Amino acid sequence: MISRDFFKAGHFPTLLAAFFYFDMSFMVWVLFGALAVQMSADIGLNAAQKGFMVALPVLAGALLRVVFGILVDRLRPRRAGIIGQLIVIAGLSIAWLVGIETYTGTLALGVILGVAGASFAVALPLASRWYPPQYQGVALGIAGAGNSGTVFASLFAPGLAALLGWNNVLGLAVIPLAVAFVVYFFAAKDSPTTPPPKKWSEYLATLRMSDAWWFMFFYAVTFGGFVGLASSLSIYFNTEYGLDAVKAGFFTAGCVFVGSMVRPIGGALADRIGGIKTLSIMYSVAALMLIVVSFGPRSVYTALVLFVTAMLAFGMGNGSVFQLVPQRFRHEIGIMTGLVGMTGGVGGFFLASSLGLSKQLTGSYQTGFLAFASLALLALVSLTSIKRRWRTTWGAVGVAAARI
Repeated sequence: MISRDFFKAGHFPTLLAAFFYFDMSFMVWVLFGALAVQMSADIGLNAAQKGFMVALPVLAGALLRVVFGILVDRLRPRRAGIIGQLIVIAGLSIAWLVGIETYTGTLALGVILGVAGASFAVALPLASRWYPPQYQGVALGIAGAGNSGTVFASLFAPGLAALLGWNNVLGLAVIPLAVAFVVYFFAAKDSPTTPPPKKWSEYLATLRMSDAWWFMFFYAVTFGGFVGLASSLSIYFNTEYGLDAVKAGFFTAGCVFVGSMVRPIGGALADRIGGIKTLSIMYSVAALMLIVVSFGPRSVYTALVLFVTAMLAFGMGNGSVFQLVPQRFRHEIGIMTGLVGMTGGVGGFFLASSLGLSKQLTGSYQTGFLAFASLALLALVSLTSIKRRWRTTWGAVGVAAARI
């Protein structure tokens, strides 16, 4: 699905550097989700506290994406990425050396891990600005496949924590982050077509566009579903089916792997059949899977299949949304990536925290799953209602408009 012309169209070393930076950043962004079973056992957390602990980095990352979106516009993507990586490396190093022993300490580190989540607002514009409209779906799909970093967290962190202690895992995480920083520093370059910084009033002007709010909502559902489940599934498998931390991590890694790897496919499919059509299918599938899983399948393997399918839909939906964003907001891609990415993180915070709260108050995760399934259905209805306007008003973007 990727043509040879794609490799000639942009700057491939920058695309790979953006992917690697995003990948390692996402690995540590959801680190609490991977370590939640062991951390909560040591610190003594209830269901609501566990839910909030894994959700806070997601929320912090969401809010900081706006900050880094502005930094991308004013400092250019490469420099913004360097700043973010240094903050996360320093924060994890201090946490490892000092040690975390309280719930308050986990929340403080959670805010620092949010900076890693803000890498989304840097990596995607860094890659996007090198590629023409007809390759946006593929380019942003590849860069956005850095979501796969969540797989590494779920796959390796619980096992390493069992051997070395979860606090030492925080220190070990610094090693791949440092490697990614070196690669990024030498390989990543800003596009020569990077637009000049915008006036502050222009940032507010973007928010006055109704399409900006629609994209923010649509991504809140697709990415929110992906990262919310990535942060919560280890707890879910442990609580509902009695899996130990390591095996729960393996199950979570399988779900996350699917969701992250299909993001480029979602972007490429949207390039071919249209982002609206692709998104409509993904919302339908995701909502159905969450509704079914909310009733608590008896078999853990049945639940696994349902979650894998839901993550597949959310992952492809992520690629589909960002096939559309650069077409509509070519000159505002920095701030739009920050805004859209922010609401994606807010969606993840809503899902992760509502699952924990639902379990604490009702003894079941069903209410949390059904609430998010309702958002997916609302997104489907909303997308259907506005697609005709989009198809008739996006003519100015040229050939790519035919594929929305």
